[in-house]
Amino acid sequence: MTVQVETPNEEVREVLDGLATEFSGVLSRAVVSRTVLDAHQDLNGQTVPDALAEMLHHLARHRLTTLQ
Repeated sequence: MTVQVETPNEEVREVLDGLATEFSGVLSRAVVSRTVLDAHQDLNGQTVPDALAEMLHHLARHRLTTLQ
């Protein structure tokens, strides 16, 4: 069963797509998606908006690395 998850915006979608490609064959897209969205929720409002995409990428990548 495929679950479609709507991403909040283009920046989040770009982070998700990049990390899904990077972790392809290691972690499912669903796991990557959930991790990115959880990281986005944790960072949203906690960091400068201009830095959100970069911080999101770093945090989500770190979390995904620990899942390997």
